[in-house]
Amino acid sequence: MARKPKIVRPGSGFFKPYKSYRFIEKDPIIDRVRTVVQDSGLTMKKIHEKSGVSTSTMSNWFNGGTRRPQFCTVEAVSRACGKTLVMVERKR
Repeated sequence: MARKPKIVRPGSGFFKPYKSYRFIEKDPIIDRVRTVVQDSGLTMKKIHEKSGVSTSTMSNWFNGGTRRPQFCTVEAVSRACGKTLVMVERKR
């Protein structure tokens, strides 16, 4: 008779989670994009026309429906507001 495979459940001691940062509520980039949108003075409809990102997507970001937005949509909204995302060297 063949042995049954062992089922490994999270929290059972066998499962080691990958060490990474977990966003409890939402990704911090959402707050930064919200500030950029507010500072631009543009309506969500105008940002949609410039970026192609739907107003419902932006609404989900700002009202808690989305925890981790896709980079390409964040960049599109940022560019529509006259900003861009950049990578900077991290200080240790």
